[in-house]
Amino acid sequence: MLGPLALAVALPLLPAANALVRKNDVGRLPALGWNSWNAFGCDINSTKVITAANEVINLGLKDLGYEYINIDDCWSIKNTRDKSTNRLIPDPSKFPDGISGVAEQVHDLGLKVRIYSSASEVTCAGYPVSLGYETVDAQSFAEWGIDYLKYDSCDVSSNWTDTYAYCVPDSDGDHPNGTCPDITNPAPEGYDWKTSKTYSGLADVKTWGNETANSWRMSGDITADWARIAQIANENSFLMDYANFWSYPDPDMLEIGNGDLTIKENRAHFILWAAMKSPLIIGTALDSIKDDHVAILKNKYLLDFNQDPVIGSPAHPSEYWSGASSKLEGTLVLMLNSEDATSTRTARWSEIPELKSHNAYQVIDAWTGKDLGCVKNTYKASLKSHDAAVLVVKGRY
Repeated sequence: MLGPLALAVALPLLPAANALVRKNDVGRLPALGWNSWNAFGCDINSTKVITAANEVINLGLKDLGYEYINIDDCWSIKNTRDKSTNRLIPDPSKFPDGISGVAEQVHDLGLKVRIYSSASEVTCAGYPVSLGYETVDAQSFAEWGIDYLKYDSCDVSSNWTDTYAYCVPDSDGDHPNGTCPDITNPAPEGYDWKTSKTYSGLADVKTWGNETANSWRMSGDITADWARIAQIANENSFLMDYANFWSYPDPDMLEIGNGDLTIKENRAHFILWAAMKSPLIIGTALDSIKDDHVAILKNKYLLDFNQDPVIGSPAHPSEYWSGASSKLEGTLVLMLNSEDATSTRTARWSEIPELKSHNAYQVIDAWTGKDLGCVKNTYKASLKSHDAAVLVVKGRY
């Protein structure tokens, strides 16, 4: 589901220069929650949504900050709106109590609810959209009790396309970093995509996304395979200067628990998304999730780094990442083995911006919680293929 925008709705805005600032700190930190699409696609209904909401509580995820229960595409009646009001109509076979009924149940659990729409001819799955009906749909969403909106741009109509074309890297990894040698009518250098009608989906989204939404998709869709996860992480690593409070590049929903990812790949996936201050939106069926996958999603060190209320900027990227954290009272250090075989990674304090002023620190293994005591100069980790080590480094010795 290619959705470059995800923003809270029905709350008055406050003045802001470069980010979408909202009252009560809504959207200030990356969103934490669950989404229906990666688990169920169009096979969605109120029972599955409420089941997910209850499991967020039963699994202890709510206690760690996971709060949004997100209904994705296919929730409305297809091909029609209410003829008298022009409103979208929740599919009564899927949502017999309407979206408002689901929202009420979710709110009664102390959680929040998100809805999906699109600025195009139809949604990605061919359902009615909000283009041309923005006001009436916003009114509906507000009346239903919606807290958050995912706004897609899957199939932009011909009369809303831009003068120039823009390249988005595809799921096979072609044309990385927006370079498309075969693209026709490319935009001139320095072209301001904010002047276009629709911002052309992902067109140079890093320059306008933070003025439009609290998080904004920076790539094509994720899939549950390591190559695609690694590709998106690499693309997003170049956008870290655009991530800070109220503004987060979104590398798409989590695939933890899906496909044939190894436990190490699931772990590295979560580490990277947390370190990049990405929204952490679970995309698997929570009533059948494995315990070791739950443990990954509940890693408090990584959640604390992701949800830091004082430091909003993410970690410095590469195979070695580091970033300061007020909640951890130290520095998160990440070492990734992107190779297809076991390999050693070495963290040298002298090469880490936050640690280079000293040569000995207290080190905690963020996976096991084990205090490794005083570590001088370097820390070495032998990592299996596509695994990552995560350290919390604090307290000079």
